[in-house]
Amino acid sequence: DGSETILLVEDEAAVRDLGRRALEGRGYTVLVAESGDEALAVMARHAGAIHLLVTDVVMPRMDGCALAERVTLLRPETKVLFISGYSDAVVALRGVPGAELNLVQKPFSIDGLASRVREVLDRRGP
Repeated sequence: DGSETILLVEDEAAVRDLGRRALEGRGYTVLVAESGDEALAVMARHAGAIHLLVTDVVMPRMDGCALAERVTLLRPETKVLFISGYSDAVVALRGVPGAELNLVQKPFSIDGLASRVREVLDRRGP
């Protein structure tokens, strides 16, 4: 499906591995990180474009909202897709802009994640 590069940030190893395999299986280049700090370091080392940040909302130290803000400041062209096991209401309360448009609920299926990724990548604007 895709030729884009995705930065996947998830603190749970099993979820991170599932997401990576799901997206690589669809042709995407997937960079992985287990924390916001690691994601910023991976991004700094990657010279090419990062088309999409897929990040868990609730993570230790730096949550997905703060990470998304930092990433879009550094690379405004990067789109964001949030992952959360919490209800939409909790996510909305955490200040995620457009959560209903850019959110995948855990647990997700491989096909479910891949179709949301494609949808966000194909959407015009941020």
